[in-house]
Amino acid sequence: MRRLVIYADGAARGNPGPAGIGVVIEDERGRILKEVSQFVGRKTNNQAEYMALIQGLEEAAEYQADAVQVRLDSELLVNQLKGEYKVKSPLLKPLRNHAQRLLARYKVVGIEHIERQYNRAADRLANRAIDAAPVEELEESSKNNHQLSLWDQ
Repeated sequence: MRRLVIYADGAARGNPGPAGIGVVIEDERGRILKEVSQFVGRKTNNQAEYMALIQGLEEAAEYQADAVQVRLDSELLVNQLKGEYKVKSPLLKPLRNHAQRLLARYKVVGIEHIERQYNRAADRLANRAIDAAPVEELEESSKNNHQLSLWDQ
């Protein structure tokens, strides 16, 4: 049985604001198979977190693994994915549903909350994506920058 480990993290500067995602995919021996760093526009932090997970699961598909261990530093996402928290935000429901469909491809799934210090590589990639975004994209993502209520995040 082939097993992958996915570390995923999203970052937003402002809530919402310019956002990026970072993903590290490792094999069962801890060897890095792939890293992803991508600017995703103007998002909330929670949207970026889900987008990072989704991108990680989509990228992992090419390795045809039977099992996946997802490691996230977002306690909210972990609890929503495990069904311990309800997803109240209309912005997050479709993202959570998409992530669950991708997770259903695997025979064995683990979802684990990790401390931020153990997710530094994915965090670095997410922030690098924002730093590397073209100025036009940053300006576009900052337009109409109103704050969302906690229910919308």
